[in-house]
Amino acid sequence: MTAYLLERAWVDGGVRDTVRVEIADGRFTSVEVDSDRTAAPVRGLTLPGLANAHSHAFHRALRGRTQQERGSFWTWRDRMYAVAERLEPDSYFALARATYREMVAAGYTSVAEFHYVHHRPDGTPYAQPDDMESALRRAAEEAGIRMSLMDACYLSSGFGKPPEGIQVRFSDGDAGRWARRAGSGPAAIHSVRAVPRDQLRVFRGRAPLHVHLSEQRAENEACLEAYGVTPTRLLHDEGLLGPGTTVVHATHLTDDDIELLGASRTSVCITPTTERDLADGIGPARRLLDAGCALSIGSDSQAVIDPFEELRGLEMDERLATEQRGHWTAAELLGVGTNHAAMGIEGAGRIEVGALADLVTIDASSPRTAGTGADEQTAVFAATAQDVRQVVVSGRVVYTRDDDEEIGRELEAAIGRLWA
Repeated sequence: MTAYLLERAWVDGGVRDTVRVEIADGRFTSVEVDSDRTAAPVRGLTLPGLANAHSHAFHRALRGRTQQERGSFWTWRDRMYAVAERLEPDSYFALARATYREMVAAGYTSVAEFHYVHHRPDGTPYAQPDDMESALRRAAEEAGIRMSLMDACYLSSGFGKPPEGIQVRFSDGDAGRWARRAGSGPAAIHSVRAVPRDQLRVFRGRAPLHVHLSEQRAENEACLEAYGVTPTRLLHDEGLLGPGTTVVHATHLTDDDIELLGASRTSVCITPTTERDLADGIGPARRLLDAGCALSIGSDSQAVIDPFEELRGLEMDERLATEQRGHWTAAELLGVGTNHAAMGIEGAGRIEVGALADLVTIDASSPRTAGTGADEQTAVFAATAQDVRQVVVSGRVVYTRDDDEEIGRELEAAIGRLWA
């Protein structure tokens, strides 16, 4: 049994003082507020573990390398494909492990990896067909982060067109072959443009199921031309919306789309730092929550790995779109940031008896947080990933600030190897 005395901690929807927690077998066995008993002291403001519900780990190699020119999502995608072409199991493992370590250092304790680089660059399977998936699983385990591997089906370059170029290494040929390779675990449809409509039935009943949805207006227009409906309506008509499904981005939605997603209790993952980096647009996050959707956040393209920046982005983007302030409370945003259920992980994101023992402690007296009150407002509207001082996952300390230099060297080596 391990015990900590948390100076301040987010418990039951508010920040409490002197919270003593006991941990055994990776879960909280006791949570005592205003405790007068001793335990290992943890100074600062402690939050439950934060959830990264959408990640493409290999995109980390693009950070700082795609900002030199004008363009769009589609021109950025060409640079991303250049990285996908270089990946092999060993280099993927090294890059993913370093990236996951950066996530842990930022306060993420779980990650949903949306994975579609399955085969060799020419599209042929590796000797062990799951070599790339195994590389990701090992990387997460060694980094100390809990992972749901969302095995993504990708069959088409766009609404029935065959895969082009490097896309051949993403494809299993058809959804049946994808299902036989992927097995029965968490699953993903890359997008409605990448899986033909007549094969979507393979995914009925799969949960958790993740789908890129309406990230770009061009996707909506092409879907309307191909099928006469929006991507959201297409998923609804094919029986793929519901609480077990998480749609990612949901940036360009109609009123009918929002109603369908809310009425079906479909979850939505918003990735503000990626959506602004790729010039995707601002999604209707508040309307989706009010309609009945559970929301989560993700680091997606790894342009930034900082859950506090993602959470702030939900509010700040709404301000830009509406020219009004105060769309989200800090408590609501922390609820979004600790939503591990979107990736099929239950019992995480709460400091309570029986929950997975994840703790993220931030410095409440840094140059960014000093004088802010060390409360939920501090966590959401002042702190950054740089303020994280310790992370515990399932009762085990997996990060302290002393690790920063080593993580930096590991990232430098992994990315340099990939571009060499």
